[in-house]
Amino acid sequence: MLKSLSSNHLLGCSFVFLLLSQASLAATPVSVSKPIVAESTETLTLSGSLTAERRALLSPRVDGLVKEVLVDAGYRVKQGQVLLRQDPAIAKQQLEQAKAATSEAQASASEAERLVKEAKRLRGENYISATELANRESNFALTQASLAAAKAMQNTTAEQLSRHELPAPFSGVISAKMTEAGEWVNRGDQVLELVALEPVRLDVNVPQERFSEITTETRVEILPDSLPSRKLSGKITALVPVSNAQARSFLVRILVDSDDVTLLPGTSASAVIYIGGDKSKGFLVPRDAVLRHPDGGRSVFIIDNDNRAQRRSVNVGSDSSDGIIITDGISGDDLVVIRGNEVLRDNDEVEIISDAR
Repeated sequence: MLKSLSSNHLLGCSFVFLLLSQASLAATPVSVSKPIVAESTETLTLSGSLTAERRALLSPRVDGLVKEVLVDAGYRVKQGQVLLRQDPAIAKQQLEQAKAATSEAQASASEAERLVKEAKRLRGENYISATELANRESNFALTQASLAAAKAMQNTTAEQLSRHELPAPFSGVISAKMTEAGEWVNRGDQVLELVALEPVRLDVNVPQERFSEITTETRVEILPDSLPSRKLSGKITALVPVSNAQARSFLVRILVDSDDVTLLPGTSASAVIYIGGDKSKGFLVPRDAVLRHPDGGRSVFIIDNDNRAQRRSVNVGSDSSDGIIITDGISGDDLVVIRGNEVLRDNDEVEIISDAR
């Protein structure tokens, strides 16, 4: 009897100890922080792609055989740098012919001028008729016209020869090469693609219900995904009032207004558009503290005096890389959970392992 009672007593104590151990293990470790008083302005955060302000598909300026391609994809080039040369043999011969024709016309004009001067002297001494003088003056005018035409043809031929070289219209990087030496190319054929690295612009699609609130004076900040810690200034340069019928949105182009960083076209970034000029008071909390709901709502967990988590629905103002400003739902004395909130439920017991107050 005593032995049985002792065994039951030990079993009961073990069960109570197990319950207490489970209760202590049920406390969820969390990190907390107190909100910081801040001013909030209504913002609209949109994702988009960075594009080059200038991009050109380059074509040869004359028909001809490609002699050499001086660049390849990835080459950085300066404005005016020669990118491609075509075989100039025929053009050089044409230029030599044009120069010879100009020399011939110059000689004819010089001889005609000499004959006019001689005729004027002889006419003064009445050795030739007025008709002869007039004929020589007419011939001199014709030779001058022929000389002008020959010079124009020489200039045209020289220009044609120079067009056998393809210069870069602006500084940038070669993004594609579509021809090689030995190929025959015609005017209009795409041979190289040139993209300017600066400046770049961010294209975002603004929902139709917010488009009317944005102007070229609206303040914008750019958060490039390639530089997560940077916040760059931007300037709205174009509002395209043509709707995307499927997305019900309008295009807004934002120029990146920062000289100390280089952003590559094709990368992604987010634009924080500050719409509405009135500022309101709110509380700044880390981004990780705010939980997003499938219905679009947001909430945070705060810790009460009994070390239990309480979910609070909140209204969000500004949303940036510094954090999120909550305009309604919490007070400055609340302890907001910033780590460990992903697994919390209402009234869960917590253990504060880090306090950023």
